[in-house]
Amino acid sequence: MTKHLLKDLLEQNQNTCSFTFKEITQKNSSLKLNEDTASVGFMYRHIGEIMHLISQFFGIPTTVQNTTMGEKDTGKVYQWEESKKLVEEGYQLLENLIENLSEKEWMETIDTPFFGSISRVKLFGHILYHNSYHCGQITLTLKRGSYL
Repeated sequence: MTKHLLKDLLEQNQNTCSFTFKEITQKNSSLKLNEDTASVGFMYRHIGEIMHLISQFFGIPTTVQNTTMGEKDTGKVYQWEESKKLVEEGYQLLENLIENLSEKEWMETIDTPFFGSISRVKLFGHILYHNSYHCGQITLTLKRGSYL
């Protein structure tokens, strides 16, 4: 039952975010709402990095380096294709977790520096929330942003 529910949640997150992700291009990745907000490219990269970095708490090693978490957007230009690949691979990591963890393992508690001790399923839920949150920011920026 858990795997079926998690697969549905993951598929819905991918589907919902795909409407925004397909609108991101190298050109519009520098759009920002204002000087104090992150660019589309920064947020897109951030989504991909976080899926990889948080997956480490599930025991999945990564070579992805953090360039966005806890960082301010300095105007660095992120390569759209590289960020897209990180996001796609991140979703694949989550899909693999669903396939490989048992129902019991999903309920086990793991320690995180952000949330303390939480169940794996709660951390999975946070990743999906995080994706949706930033996807919404990207959508708004694509509609209302400018090249500052």
